[in-house]
Amino acid sequence: MAAPLVLDFDHSVGTLAGATRLDLAQWQERIRFGSTLRTFRGFVGELQPRLPRDYGTVLLGSGDYHHLSWPLIQWRAAQGPLEVVVFDNHPDNMRFPWGIHCGSWVRRVAALPGVSRVHVLGISSGDVGLAHAWENHLAPLWRGRLEYWTVGVDVGWMRRAGLARASHAFDTPAALLDAFGERQRAATTPVYLSIDKDVLSADVARTNWDQGRFAEADLARGIGLLAGRLVGSDITGEVSQYRYRTWWKRRLSALDEQPVIDAGELAQWQAQQHALNLRLLAYIEAALQPRAAERWRSR
Repeated sequence: MAAPLVLDFDHSVGTLAGATRLDLAQWQERIRFGSTLRTFRGFVGELQPRLPRDYGTVLLGSGDYHHLSWPLIQWRAAQGPLEVVVFDNHPDNMRFPWGIHCGSWVRRVAALPGVSRVHVLGISSGDVGLAHAWENHLAPLWRGRLEYWTVGVDVGWMRRAGLARASHAFDTPAALLDAFGERQRAATTPVYLSIDKDVLSADVARTNWDQGRFAEADLARGIGLLAGRLVGSDITGEVSQYRYRTWWKRRLSALDEQPVIDAGELAQWQAQQHALNLRLLAYIEAALQPRAAERWRSR
């Protein structure tokens, strides 16, 4: 497995042996949470020449940077067709009128010509409930380019809207993974994996966002279901503290109820996150090993 790459906006990712770390703190205000497309493309244009020729899992920092998965996936998809599997408590397919942000990037990935389908697994957020249905981009769902896999959320509106094939609702993570595993059993398309750790229960690791119902064992199992097909991966969902200078970012962050975190708690939570990252990297590496697919799918 190639060495990890850390895109270090917020200094939330702990030291990883052999990792390449790019200091991007000067971009934090402009990129964190969201930006105009012009600003985002300017950043991506500066980032790409700085990337190592070969790199493994990319660690993005806080979930406020999950929109960086878009260019990472675009670069991988240019090398050959793939599917994208996202573990996330949110669909990240929401409307955002000012450009791109951490909750709106999935629509753009689903539109990439090299991406056949995006699966978002583990959603337990109300973002996919009836009250927020209008905020979701429906086109990629209708076109079969995007599927939601939810836990404990009423998504009956999707069936009534003709989106039954894009909606998979379950009562437990185990049931979700059973069904997803059946779908993956005969699949051969290469996969890009994106993990937002807010898919996990807060008992596992704390993030900046409301959190889902997966245990660590559920996430490990989900990674294993992709064994033998992974061609790229990223991890986000670190916990970090930042006060925006931009007024609209302060306002939207407040609406999303991102908590103010005590300094002592922050250090403790980041240590917990670091230990989890080491285990997640090990799960991903195990899924890249020869015959790993057979081992996981026989469980």
